[in-house]
Amino acid sequence: MRLATIRRADGSTRAARVDGDRLTLLDATDVGALVATGEGWQATAAAATGPELALADATLATLVPRPPKVWCVGLNYANHIAEMGREAPSHPTLFAKFALALTGPHDAIELRPTAGNVDWEVELGVVIGRPGRDVPVEDALDHVAGYTVINDVSMRAWQNRTTQFLQGKTWERSTPVGPWMVTPDELPAGGKGLRVRTTVDERVMQDDSTDQLLFDVPHLIAYLSTVASLESGDLIATGTPGGVGAGMKPPTFLQPGQTMRTWIEGIGELVNPIVAG
Repeated sequence: MRLATIRRADGSTRAARVDGDRLTLLDATDVGALVATGEGWQATAAAATGPELALADATLATLVPRPPKVWCVGLNYANHIAEMGREAPSHPTLFAKFALALTGPHDAIELRPTAGNVDWEVELGVVIGRPGRDVPVEDALDHVAGYTVINDVSMRAWQNRTTQFLQGKTWERSTPVGPWMVTPDELPAGGKGLRVRTTVDERVMQDDSTDQLLFDVPHLIAYLSTVASLESGDLIATGTPGGVGAGMKPPTFLQPGQTMRTWIEGIGELVNPIVAG
């Protein structure tokens, strides 16, 4: 099953089930609110017979507009670690985003004059369904509501001001999420073996597989749930592979007028124009 959040003319949002080229509206404001209704949300969404509209006529919003937490994992692919000149971590490298950083799967990314060196990062996204604390690795996937695509757009000049990443990672409306959430039954366990790719103006920048994650989805869920309780609607961005602009020679960054596409096999694609701020 595929579930999306659409943006309505009055500025509100609504969760919807994706049925091919049609959407069936659900009785929830967004996908995060849907999964937070507790056990049985999947059956409710699958059985819904609400109003319909054409997918082509809908404006997709960020999948979970107000997640309780946005967990982000850095340095989680060996080739990305190498291109950034870092050593492989012994534990997951964690940072966070604020909800204001999230934006829709087709929204423009604004390059504000103060941003500097804006980069792309395709990432497998995990949406938490079942809450939990101190989750064992062997039970971790029971807490996954589904998978999505996240582009961890990064303001490198700000990220590199200190050893802490946050100030370069949570600029408003800079992180597209979507286009929808795919439930785990449609994908390999833990989202393993999925091809991930970024293009900028049709030039391939990143092309890799989630098989190469240093810390896989079950490990991340168990680790994060030790730090803080998982809550329904939490997002986890699992890290990006090699091919980011900061790792190129010479470094290459996004420019106004470009179009950035981030795609994950079996899930979908984010298409975001780059505009001057």
